Amino acid sequence: MKLDRAFESPEAKRRYNARLFTTIADRYDLITRLLSYGRDQAWKRDLMAQAAIAPGQRVLDLATGTGDLALAAAAQGAGVVGLDLAPRMVRLARAKPGAGAVRFLVGDMTSLPLPPASVDVVTTGYGLRNVPDLDRAIAEIARVLRPGGRFLSLDFEKPAHPGWRRAYFAYLGVVGATVGTLLHGDPDTYRYIPASLARYPGAAAVADKLRAAGFASARVIPKMAGFMALHVAEK
Repeated sequence: MKLDRAFESPEAKRRYNARLFTTIADRYDLITRLLSYGRDQAWKRDLMAQAAIAPGQRVLDLATGTGDLALAAAAQGAGVVGLDLAPRMVRLARAKPGAGAVRFLVGDMTSLPLPPASVDVVTTGYGLRNVPDLDRAIAEIARVLRPGGRFLSLDFEKPAHPGWRRAYFAYLGVVGATVGTLLHGDPDTYRYIPASLARYPGAAAVADKLRAAGFASARVIPKMAGFMALHVAEK
């Protein structure tokens, strides 16, 4: 499926993402570090600090990828489920040190295999921008969180200034096309990032959606001068 058709419907985006993230899975950790100029791990540490996970809490990590956040939560003594759409990502996560403490599953963020009010903390890294149906995913997150539970999300952000936004999208497009061609022979592989970001409502609008879904609070913490954002919400 061509990139310009990936956003025609939620089902088209779901199929595209399953194929895309299976393709990039084996290089996912490397590319994430490179595209973030090595800041990805620091951002994830910030997310975990904001999550304030206590031993014995139940944590769900969505779009878990190769399991960075899920493994970090397990290291803090939580009972953790990590869920991802791409089976290859889940296999790689299960092969990492400490993975035996996490229950890794293949699944869809818009249809979570958990009962209502069964989770203390939900985390996701680069998940909301990629989900096929954002409103449905937020509703599912709200459903599985207990009252007082916390949701934390790290993702790309749209710079507020139109000029910076255009420059950022152009930069992501050029870098994505170059890296995609070199690693996979397909320039669209990482051009997906600016294409998905262009259709993403942005951090402030996502915070509004969280509050509309029943979260008592939802705040945005800018990262990298506003090019990235961390959501911290409490139900």
